[in-house]
Amino acid sequence: MRARLAVKSADLTVELREIRLKEKPEAFLTASKSATVPVLVHPNGEAIDESLDIMFWALETGGDPENWLSTWRQDTDSTMQFLAELDGRFKSNLDRYKYATRYVNETTEAADIASHHRQEGVVFLERINDTLKHQPFLNGLHAGLTDFATLPFVRQFRIADSLWFDQQNWPALHIWLQAFLHSERFAAIMHKYTPWQTTDEPVLF
Repeated sequence: MRARLAVKSADLTVELREIRLKEKPEAFLTASKSATVPVLVHPNGEAIDESLDIMFWALETGGDPENWLSTWRQDTDSTMQFLAELDGRFKSNLDRYKYATRYVNETTEAADIASHHRQEGVVFLERINDTLKHQPFLNGLHAGLTDFATLPFVRQFRIADSLWFDQQNWPALHIWLQAFLHSERFAAIMHKYTPWQTTDEPVLF
């Protein structure tokens, strides 16, 4: 979602290959050292396999027409610190909350793992809500990189238990997230594609 959002914002066109992670094609495994999605492959074979790096590539390549990088340009250190925590600690907590059964061992139960990492993630979500109380977007007066890098992860956090999530006292965060989920921008990247086969005609995105 993050890569698609940035590619659309930058008004670029790429060939899209939908991957079924349970049946990874050999071409995908060759392109991605981490064997995870997304991965962007240049014509020369060079690959970028981190979604945040793909976002930066798309925005810089396309000239950043919507000025998503404005806050990053004004305060690079703080922006990168936020993104590092988002992709580091928060993403780790999100994975262990949403997929707790993958992390069970002899001394821990899935419910305990999920509860612990949900509470750890809440700390970050409350910071987001506090920021959004004072400005409409994480990026400032208009949505930008920090918003669209964060929104897909917050959406996933909500999906894990939407009833609980919607009951939390985060009014600014709820407004911010729901505006995104009901936007044309969100709808434009959520089209379902058939998993790619080597014999398929190129699908442009």
